[in-house]
Parts: sequence; C-alpha cells; structure tokens
Amino acid sequence: MPNLAIAMIAHDRTKPDLVAWVGKNLAHLQGRLIYATGTTGRLLQHAYPELTIHPLKSGPLGGDQQVGALIAEGKIGCVIFLQDPMTPQPHDVDVKALVRLATLYEIPLACNQSTADYLISSRYFTQPELAPDILSIEERYEAYLQRLNASLAN
Repeated sequence: MPNLAIAMIAHDRTKPDLVAWVGKNLAHLQGRLIYATGTTGRLLQHAYPELTIHPLKSGPLGGDQQVGALIAEGKIGCVIFLQDPMTPQPHDVDVKALVRLATLYEIPLACNQSTADYLISSRYFTQPELAPDILSIEERYEAYLQRLNASLAN
C-alpha cells in the first residue's frame, strides 16, 4: 500500500468530520498520494497543503466513478468514504457501484471514522507486504470468466 494511493470521499454533512480526521492522522498520511472527490479535495488541500492531494470531480459529477476506475486500474490501496446515512444521496447508484468495486478488488473501505482509525492503525497500512496474500481477481473469479467466455463462444 505505500505505493498505492488513498481515496477520500465525504458526503456534504461529513466533510468537516473528514477534514478533522485527516488533521488528527497527518503522521499516517504524510507522503501518501490522496485522491479526493470535488469539494472534499479542495477542503483537504486548503487545510493541509503539506499533503499530496489530487482532486477529482465532484461525486455526483463523476468523481465516484473516477475513484472506481482507479481501483480497477490497481492504483488505490484503500478508500476512506465518510457517508451520511441520514441523508438520501441523488447519486446513490454511483456510491453502490464504488462500494461494489472496492469489494470486488479487495480494497479496504472505511465508511466511518472508527473503521478508518482501525484501517490506518493496522500494521498492513505501513507494511502491506505482511498482509496475507489474496488471489488475483482473475483467480478468484476464474469460473465466472470461463462461463462468460463459453457463452460468448456459442
């Protein structure tokens, strides 16, 4: 994970929480590339200019899909996505797609501060080489891919 970036996303009501959380955890985040969606990225850049933050589009304008694409390309090591469970999101399908990709690609995903704390305090955060080996996506879904290829051949 040291070579992989962190994605940070926060719904409107949780943006101040994420900014505060990042401030409490600067030591863990120094030297890491952080991709952040829209306003979240701008807030983080303003609050912590010492961090390397690459802003993406706003979530509803495609930022969630940009994070999903980075996951599929193998460029994201973990996602911190502080969600607001009490407010309906107009782009809920994008959020579900992002969560699905994180699950599919075995990317650690924190949806609240407690989980984010556990994630960055794990020894695997700083020493990913110690983490148990995970089968590649092709190996895990080999039967599915074979079934798909067989149906295309018919």
